[in-house]
Amino acid sequence: MPIEIKELHIKVALTTSPAPPARTGYGGARDAIVSECVEQVLLILKNKAER
Repeated sequence: MPIEIKELHIKVALTTSPAPPARTGYGGARDAIVSECVEQVLLILKNKAER
């Protein structure tokens, strides 16, 4: 009998070596992470809407 997974929660902890802060805080690295997260959430929502 196959098992269906309806939800999967993944928790990730990112650690980096300390670096001097840029003028805008974390600079482009933070923006890149936020952009990737937004893209993944939109993809998940799109897939849910298609079901």
